[in-house]
Amino acid sequence: MKPIALFRDAARNVPAYRHFLAERGVDPARVRSMADFSTLPIVTKENYLRAYPLAERCRGGSLDGSAAVALSSGSSGQPTIWPRTLTDELAGAARFEQIFRVFGADEHSTLAVVCFPLGNWIGGMYTAAACRQLAARGYRVTVATPGNHVEETLRVVEALGPEFDQVVLLGYPPFVKNVIDAGTARQVDWRERRIKLVLAGEVFSERWRDLVAERAGIADPVQDIAALYGTADAGVLANETPRTVRIRRRLAGDPERARKLFGDDRLPTLAQYDPAHRYFEEVDGTLLFTADGAVPLIRYEIGDTGGITPYAELAPLAGENPAAPEEPFVHVFGRSLFAVSIFGANIFPENVSEALERPEIAGWTTGRFVMRTPEDADGDRYLDITVELAPGSAGDGRAPTVAEAIRAHLIRRNSEFANYVPAARQTPAVQFRPVGDPENFPVGVKHRYSR
Repeated sequence: MKPIALFRDAARNVPAYRHFLAERGVDPARVRSMADFSTLPIVTKENYLRAYPLAERCRGGSLDGSAAVALSSGSSGQPTIWPRTLTDELAGAARFEQIFRVFGADEHSTLAVVCFPLGNWIGGMYTAAACRQLAARGYRVTVATPGNHVEETLRVVEALGPEFDQVVLLGYPPFVKNVIDAGTARQVDWRERRIKLVLAGEVFSERWRDLVAERAGIADPVQDIAALYGTADAGVLANETPRTVRIRRRLAGDPERARKLFGDDRLPTLAQYDPAHRYFEEVDGTLLFTADGAVPLIRYEIGDTGGITPYAELAPLAGENPAAPEEPFVHVFGRSLFAVSIFGANIFPENVSEALERPEIAGWTTGRFVMRTPEDADGDRYLDITVELAPGSAGDGRAPTVAEAIRAHLIRRNSEFANYVPAARQTPAVQFRPVGDPENFPVGVKHRYSR
């Protein structure tokens, strides 16, 4: 996939994109170089996906040829529908293949246990399809799909695990950890199962990687735990490799160097991607990508903060000679629109704001809050919300009321939260701070709803 060729095809054959360009005075014939391409208008959900009917965003203005559809959660508005063709899965399968080759699935019989939620959401169905593609390509992979149910997942592992050389659990980081902890409690010998992990949906620390590796009996967390960078919009965009994990672990021990490289105190997910399938750009700290599909996307801004780095720049941190070109790197902090993620569910400020607007709460709070997803002492992430009290108000004894209101509203309005997050983890931790608290609610600056 060459970006300019895809642009020309979309400008010619996708009615919505043709209209989108015409409205902005863009003449497709004048786009001849990558410099020209970089001046094309950025596509977003607001100015494109929500502005044009679904069929018009497909080639020929029709959904004919789409083999399946996936829906986003709709937690930031109306759910977005993403049609898929069979060929759309091939690019994603290539990223899974890279991981499973490292796992040795071409030589060892492998039980792939899909722990992502099944249904309209992309995670489970897409992952199962990609793993079946690997089986069709000759990998010794057998797929099981218990979805995000701990008991079903353990039942699969206990019943089928002994029949395979290794077991790969694929799911959101906190859910996979829950499965491992629950298995340990019932004396599952994870080391005997030769566990490997494929994770997606949120950033996790290297401390977390080591903790889970220890509990799962994984001797080599660099080789045997890999994260995907994926999205409902275009499937899998990039993936961790042993190279990126080695680099990230080195930077975890050198925060100053990481800060200089990534421009942030946080350590992002670091992955590699194939520019022939997913073409990335960085604009003001935000990632854009261009990708073919049933709905072609040209310079699409998904809302993820991050950046791209040439292979030669980071390869020395992995102890490699950068002379031989390899896939470039993309680093991802997460959604820029103040969302936080837990168990793979994106939680947006709107989801919490509406809960705080209830009459029994609005009278003594300002409506401002800060969402965080810290780790507890056991390495589990949880939703933590700091609420600003109205002047003269106190929060004594009121935290349970606010926590329950937020939980109930999230379940009602956010399908990802309701289906991804285990019931025992759905009630947030709530704390209160006085109005103008300098750490959370500084006066005179634009408020940030997530940290």
